[in-house]
Amino acid sequence: MKKFIPALLIASILLTGCTGPFALTGKLKAWQTGFDEKWVDEVAFLGCIILPAYGLCMLGDAIIFNSVEFWTGDNPMDSVNNQTGNEMCLRTIAAQM
Repeated sequence: MKKFIPALLIASILLTGCTGPFALTGKLKAWQTGFDEKWVDEVAFLGCIILPAYGLCMLGDAIIFNSVEFWTGDNPMDSVNNQTGNEMCLRTIAAQM
């Protein structure tokens, strides 16, 4: 019985057939490539590789966020929007219509 529960948990994660959008990893990549100069992008990339930011984001996406999205239908990372001035204003006006 002690081996059955972990095997069931692993099978439920692996056999769901849902890879998900990897939203957290996408947000990290958007931040890392969002600088104006290519040299700053490179330094940010090296920092994300040396500190295992990409690995941790991918692991969190694969195990936690994509599984939550599969079972609930909502990705928790979609609620974390960094809206800027015009985009936030347009979304607010559209919501009022």
